[in-house]
Amino acid sequence: MLTEAQAGGFTLRGVSLGGIYTAIHVPELHAAFDAGWPLRSAAACRRLFLSHGHVDHAGGLAGLIGIRGLFGHPRPLDLFLPAEIEQPMREALAAMTAMQRFDLSARLVPMRAGDEVALAGDLSVRAFRTYHPVPSLGYTIVRKVSKLRADLVGLPGPEIAARRRAGEAVSERHERLELAYATDTLVTVLDREPSLYQARVLVLECTFLDERKTLADARAGCHIHLDELIERADQFRNEAVVLMHFSQLYRPDEVRAILARRLPEGLRERVVAFAPPGCEWQG
Repeated sequence: MLTEAQAGGFTLRGVSLGGIYTAIHVPELHAAFDAGWPLRSAAACRRLFLSHGHVDHAGGLAGLIGIRGLFGHPRPLDLFLPAEIEQPMREALAAMTAMQRFDLSARLVPMRAGDEVALAGDLSVRAFRTYHPVPSLGYTIVRKVSKLRADLVGLPGPEIAARRRAGEAVSERHERLELAYATDTLVTVLDREPSLYQARVLVLECTFLDERKTLADARAGCHIHLDELIERADQFRNEAVVLMHFSQLYRPDEVRAILARRLPEGLRERVVAFAPPGCEWQG
C-alpha cells in the first residue's frame, strides 16, 4: 500500500525510505518527484522531476516509462534532471530499450541551478542546488499570478476599468511558490535557498531523527538531521512541511512519535510525516 498524505491542498502519494526508494506523485500538479519505485498511479503524470541519479531515486524510471507504454500514453514523459547526468540517462534508457525491445525513451529536460522552465498555464519549475556527493537538484513549482497594483487597491471598479481601457497596466505579476522539493542534501540548502521557507508546501528530507545518528554522521552522508530543523524552527513560514526519506533505523510509528515529541510547538502542527501507517515500511 502506498503512503498518502494531504498537505496545503496537494495530495502526495508514493513511498520514501532513505537508501531504499523514493517516488512521490502529486496528481494536482500532474507531476512526480523521483522514481525509486515505478508507481502505477503516477503513470499518467506528464512530468517527472529527478533529483539525482542514485538508484533509490532513479532505479524505477524505466519501469515507470514501461507502465506508461502499457497504458498507451501517447506522449513521452517530460523528464527534468540535472544537466550533468543527461547523457548517462540517455544511454541507460537506450540500453533498457534494447533489452526490452520497446521504446523506453523520455523527453529529457536538463537543468542547472537557477534555470526556470515553463510547464503549462501559469506554472513553471525552477531548479536549485542541493548538496549531495553526486550532481543533484531540488525543484520549486512556481505559479505566476496577476494582482491589482497595490496603489490602485480601494479605487472604484469603474475607474480601474477605465484606466485599463486607456491602456494603463493596472495589474502586476506575482510569484506564488506552490511546492518545493529537496532531498538527499545537507541542511545547507535551507541556508542558501531561503525561499524554501516561503513555499506553500515544502517537501524535505529528514533522514535522521535522534541520537541513534549524530549530526556528524548525517553530514558525512550529506543528509539532514532533525536537530538541524529544530534549530531553524522559527524560520519555516510554510503552510505545510512534508518530511520524508527517513532512515530505516526508525519504524514508521517511531517516526511519528519522535516528531510529535521533539518538534517545537508552532512547527509541529504543520509537519506531515510521509510514512505509512502502522509499524512496517512498504516492501
